Amino acid sequence: MQKIPTKIYLNETEMPKYWYNVRADMKEKHAPMLNPGTLQPVKKEEMYPLFCKELVEQEFNETDRLIEIPEEVREFYKMYRPSPLVRAYWLEKALGTPAEIYYKHEGNNTSGSHKLNSAIAQAYYAKKQGITHLTTETGAGQWGTALSMASAFFGLKLDVYMVKISSEQKPYRKAVMETYGANVIPSPSDTTEVGKAILAKNPKTGGSLGCAISEAVEVAVKSDNTRYVLGSVLDYVLLHQSVIGQEAKTALDKYGVKPDIIIGCAGGGSNLGGLIAPFMGEKLRGEKDYRIIAVEPASCPSLTRGKYAYDFGDTGHMTPLMKMYTLGSNFMPSANHAGGLRYHGMSAILSKLYDDKMMEAVAVEQTAVFEAAELFARVEGILPAPESSHAIRVAINEALKCKETGEKKVILFGLTGTGYFDLAAYTQYNNKTMTDCIPTDADLQKGFDGLPKIN
Repeated sequence: MQKIPTKIYLNETEMPKYWYNVRADMKEKHAPMLNPGTLQPVKKEEMYPLFCKELVEQEFNETDRLIEIPEEVREFYKMYRPSPLVRAYWLEKALGTPAEIYYKHEGNNTSGSHKLNSAIAQAYYAKKQGITHLTTETGAGQWGTALSMASAFFGLKLDVYMVKISSEQKPYRKAVMETYGANVIPSPSDTTEVGKAILAKNPKTGGSLGCAISEAVEVAVKSDNTRYVLGSVLDYVLLHQSVIGQEAKTALDKYGVKPDIIIGCAGGGSNLGGLIAPFMGEKLRGEKDYRIIAVEPASCPSLTRGKYAYDFGDTGHMTPLMKMYTLGSNFMPSANHAGGLRYHGMSAILSKLYDDKMMEAVAVEQTAVFEAAELFARVEGILPAPESSHAIRVAINEALKCKETGEKKVILFGLTGTGYFDLAAYTQYNNKTMTDCIPTDADLQKGFDGLPKIN
């Protein structure tokens, strides 16, 4: 059998020309977004003042399996795509496992993550529509950095509301965003009415993605020629991220490799949704079967301990209602180091697939996550982001199970980004001052108590 190289590279001609829309293969679609005032399904025209028109069209598209990637976006992708698929030979050796481990490395661009795949598409559609100003939120900073790069490329003004605890933990993320011309504001802030209200209620809060979304939305609806863009959760974001899974599948198919287990970290769902897209499509169509695992932080366990219910996507209750696995929009996660996973809800697509038992979910503690991250860094030579390290943790766990049973399974996981802006977290882990914050049932109930009362 032909030896599989350590890194499998595709050429430019093998890059996807279309995004894959997994909803087209879902026999039962997820529930529609609701207008919180009328509790009726949201109409396209209601979304136009907030989002770019073409993105709204993609958000509502449930029938087209393939949506063409604009040529301008594909040309930009060529700066850093195709990204490599890596066979983790050294990790396999360190674990002594018979399993084959592969990871799709999305950190080979300045944002250090997969987020640029959607950022450049959203900036492109904004420029095409004549929009001049964008607003957004960011947790760990990867999305804010990616959108700063995309906005600079198309000459757009950008305001980024960065979760306050993340801005304190990762000050150099702000420096990179500002280098690309973005205006970065720690959230919650006193620059918006919703921010002021949140601070009045809890002046010492470290913030959350829900808070930051509220502020960015408020600025968008109150500013001229401005639209809000989002780095996760929404269907069109998962659509754009499908290039990850398509490239991974093409690379594996070259060597006749079929993964048994596919693992991705999950906060809002963009990375996981993108990685699993073509594999989930085959599963939905009954062509092949895969075991798919979503990994989330134990401090913010929306899938494993949340409720499947309609909820607001933000703390300030400015967004439409979405049916998703949620901890409640008022839930404030602890200040763990995986800022990109500190979101109270989950993508409507992934929530529906999880509820339909098409995939599994596990929650892991951050000390166990950093233990896995350091092992990976030492043997594979890449310092992974805390978010990505959640997937690494479970990939290692599954590989060790193979060691116990002697089964030779193929494991694929997503390495969403690098951790060079997360050195404070690594320092805390190495100093043994890192702790695990796991909400009690009483803590979670406070969030559930605020869920909208919908029959």
